[in-house]
Amino acid sequence: MTDYINEQPTSNPPTRHDSSLLQFLIFSKIGAFTLGGGYAMIPIMEREVVDKHHWLSHEEFLDVLAVAQSTPGLFAINMASYIGIKYGGVRRGIVCSLGVAAPSILIILLIAMFFNAFKGNSIIEKIFLGIRPAVVALIAAPCLSMVRTAHITRYNIWIPVVCCILIASFGVSPIWIILIAGLCGFIYGKAKSEEK
Repeated sequence: MTDYINEQPTSNPPTRHDSSLLQFLIFSKIGAFTLGGGYAMIPIMEREVVDKHHWLSHEEFLDVLAVAQSTPGLFAINMASYIGIKYGGVRRGIVCSLGVAAPSILIILLIAMFFNAFKGNSIIEKIFLGIRPAVVALIAAPCLSMVRTAHITRYNIWIPVVCCILIASFGVSPIWIILIAGLCGFIYGKAKSEEK
């Protein structure tokens, strides 16, 4: 983990357009306009970070996703801080984390102030009935994108299928899945390198 964070920034060096303020504003936009939590942010984050600004490659983004998922803390904050660190060091990591967190903090404060006035409001309930299916789609979309970048083939498709069954049907903790998958990947990689 320490080696990952201490890696040099990605091959796309900061340009005069890629200032700390720009990164703060981009992550603030992601935090402000994403409903459904950290996972719903993934497609928007990928579009901004990989496709639009080229701060990371698709493979690097997938690596950051895996690290953020397997470390303690809020997923969205982990993603933002690792992206910032990978791109421009610790300072950028702090900027990105503050950017993604600030809108949520302000919105939660506003909701807390006016919660009693909206509680039980039929209009608000109907709005959320429409938002919920959209959130499911926002969470499902990055899964399809990750299938392409994770190099899932007919030989290894069984791995995500078995993991889903273990979590959904048998209640196995995702922590055990991550630890076992990491150990198996290490053993497989070591065996392949010894073959060469």
